[in-house]
Amino acid sequence: MYLSKEKKQEIFAQYGKSATDTGSIEGQIALFSYRISHLTEHLKKNIHDFNTERSLTKLVGKRRSLLNYLKDRDINRYRKIVEQLGLRK
Repeated sequence: MYLSKEKKQEIFAQYGKSATDTGSIEGQIALFSYRISHLTEHLKKNIHDFNTERSLTKLVGKRRSLLNYLKDRDINRYRKIVEQLGLRK
């Protein structure tokens, strides 16, 4: 499995408030970004995997929704997470 329990805790510890705070917006955005990068690499090798392509599109939409929510609530936290993850905007 590409996303182990330890890797999730590491992502939430780095970007969220703590390793056990899985509900923080920054942690969820970072987790989605990790999954998106993994699926992108998979699709580079498997061009005709349309189910994964649909999943990737849905994940990008979820991450975009969370980013829009965070931008509306707290612009400083939004700018910080976009800079940390290296996302385009």
